Amino acid sequence: MGVVRHQVVVDAPRERVFDYVDGYQNVPEYLIGVTHFDPTTDQTRGLGSVFDVRVDLGPKKIKAVVECTRYVENELIELRAIDGFEADTTWRFADDGNGTDLQLEINYTLPGGIAGRVLGGIIGPFAAQAVRHIEATIAKKVVARG
Repeated sequence: MGVVRHQVVVDAPRERVFDYVDGYQNVPEYLIGVTHFDPTTDQTRGLGSVFDVRVDLGPKKIKAVVECTRYVENELIELRAIDGFEADTTWRFADDGNGTDLQLEINYTLPGGIAGRVLGGIIGPFAAQAVRHIEATIAKKVVARG
């Protein structure tokens, strides 16, 4: 199992940062490689909402279905894979004297064998680039929305 963790302070109120991250239509904007993040239920946010996800990692494309399993408005969003690529994502939001303390954790499980080794070699560099993109995009988009 692999884990990616990142923490950043965004110079904007927690409610605005949360609203941006929580908007499913924004996910392809801030999660690099995500080409498809569409609700499969009428509920598009909060506990029980389900999304079809497609990620383009260059030589490899992965699919998953994720469900929101924990949700506290302006504090926590947790998405768990229920089908496809096993990756669970947790976003935590807290007030910081300078804005919003945003914490992200992604836990993923690689398949066994050659496929797992190949995917592992792709995910490492991709994760580092993705974290930088998340940080820059969220800060830019949320601050720009004023």
